[in-house]
Amino acid sequence: MRIAIYGAGSLGTILGAYIAKAGLDVELISRNAAHVEALQTKGARIVGTHDMCVEVKAYLPQQMHGTYDVILLLTKQLENASVVASLKPFLASDGVLCTMQNGLPEPEIVGILGVDHTMGCAVGWGATLLEPGVAELTSAADTLVFNLGIPDGGDTAKLDVVASILRTMGTVVVERNFMGARWSKLLVNASFSGMATALGCTFGDVSTDRRARRLAQLIIKECIDTAHALGVEIEPIQGKDIVRLFDYHNPFKQWISFILIPFAMKKHAKLKPSMLQDIEKGKPCEIDAINGVVSMQGRIAQVPTPVNDRVVETIHRIEKGELTPSMGNLCLLQDFR
Repeated sequence: MRIAIYGAGSLGTILGAYIAKAGLDVELISRNAAHVEALQTKGARIVGTHDMCVEVKAYLPQQMHGTYDVILLLTKQLENASVVASLKPFLASDGVLCTMQNGLPEPEIVGILGVDHTMGCAVGWGATLLEPGVAELTSAADTLVFNLGIPDGGDTAKLDVVASILRTMGTVVVERNFMGARWSKLLVNASFSGMATALGCTFGDVSTDRRARRLAQLIIKECIDTAHALGVEIEPIQGKDIVRLFDYHNPFKQWISFILIPFAMKKHAKLKPSMLQDIEKGKPCEIDAINGVVSMQGRIAQVPTPVNDRVVETIHRIEKGELTPSMGNLCLLQDFR
């Protein structure tokens, strides 16, 4: 079985190291020539909550050859249409592409590859690329969870194949309600990746600053209300029922929700969002695929999403150079209560 990790940045490098360590045939594909060279010559070095160095196969996209039984897609969604189309010739006739991206990318990919060749996975942990060939695992070991599923009408037989690959690193939960699992991850990304990117900080910083935490709480509420209006049942995250914990309809439950946030984020406190990493490198980020998707789905469901809307606006201003990621941006969000 041939496996490719396309878009082997921080997450893909770590996942690839685990898969390679398990003895499977995996290739890490990245456009970053310096990163590929480091992986080829020094192996994948993993630091942080796990420390190891593993010999891996790494290539530039133009060096790909043959076909793959499984392609794990970890690129940003900014160029999804062209990227997925370019990967189609490299997918075996009975192969599957599993998108491990944020947001809700499956419908577009199904339109390109077909439902039998498309699978989705929500990743429950985070990482940072420190330098070429070196990635830091920033989440605790017991958070290494993959929520795996297929779009409606997909081929369930391939779930076991992809699950066996991902189990080389962590726990795999095959989701009956995959869209509910997608919304769980989207809720976390919108509230903490979005806020941490706008403020230039980590998940832990958002949860400990009371003003930032309140805004994250409002984003969580907007996500829950939108999902419910669309008829989506949000799935638990790592066994925790986030709707029961963080939804509120009275001041007391709102206060409880606010108090619980730092405890919920404790294991991910060091996580620095990939969107912020992109901005620091001068690259556009995928805010439109995260908070922007919540805003779009809110319009469909006729649910107001003012905090998500403002976060999207703020981060686009950062990308244009009008603002910098900093706690000073809280002043742009102070009118929300």
